[in-house]
Amino acid sequence: MARRTTPPPPEDFEEHIVDIDVGDEMRTSFLEYAYSVIYSRALPDARDGLKPVQRRILYAMHDMGLRPERGHVKSSRVVGEVMGRFHPHGDGAIYDALVRMAQPFSMRLPTVDGHGNFGSPDDPPAAMRYTEARMAPAAVAMTATIDEDTIDFRPNYDGREQEPSVLPAALPHMVVNGASGIAVGMATNMAPHNLVEVVQALRHLVKKPEADLDALMRFIPGPDLPTGGKIIGLDGVRDAYESGRGSFRMRATTRIESVTARRSFRCNHLRSPETRPLLRRERRIDVRIRRAM
Repeated sequence: MARRTTPPPPEDFEEHIVDIDVGDEMRTSFLEYAYSVIYSRALPDARDGLKPVQRRILYAMHDMGLRPERGHVKSSRVVGEVMGRFHPHGDGAIYDALVRMAQPFSMRLPTVDGHGNFGSPDDPPAAMRYTEARMAPAAVAMTATIDEDTIDFRPNYDGREQEPSVLPAALPHMVVNGASGIAVGMATNMAPHNLVEVVQALRHLVKKPEADLDALMRFIPGPDLPTGGKIIGLDGVRDAYESGRGSFRMRATTRIESVTARRSFRCNHLRSPETRPLLRRERRIDVRIRRAM
């Protein structure tokens, strides 16, 4: 078996060796990587409250004309449009973001109107080839004036098209829907709030820019959790509003739903991640009891 040999360099070839300090190279590369994760993937922009993948999904759906008064299209079509034109990442990450934007138990104000099985707090959604999606009314408000030269556009990942650097965002998306993300050296975890309360606080702040925290908390007493649940104590909430750091405890709420005249089952609304596995076990027990009756 013949061996493949490397051809010799040309006669005019000049060897050029650059000495690079390993520490400087590691610092530079890590900062570039951290910058990319912070601004291009994990954290939302404070101007429109959207992560890049969320912004690209909404813009792609706006460009496709998927308005609320029109019919749904396959979610795989939206995912393919976003991945091919704007978001050079896997289709799974794009579909996960699309699903979350359509779940009323994840978003206080969903921006995607989903049709089909988009999952539950305990079960995953169906595959993208089965579900359908279109813009929700909130998404229309986020992109309403995008064609009126209100925002800046930038080249997409291959420079062949233009994408918005930020959406017009007529809604305070970050405050209403909250945000969570883990980047490199930075992280965010914001609770969702009630849209009516936020708008009332904004109107008061426009009229009285010098309003303090106590005045604004008369309109926004605390977060508004999408799946119910009770917030125990407001000290941590006030600390979060005042300093940007704070925490609060949540307690599940329970209601009894009547299935038939003789049957009823308990429905828990839980926001605590520590007790969510217990909730799943209790629901399985309820299902077994109902089947045995």
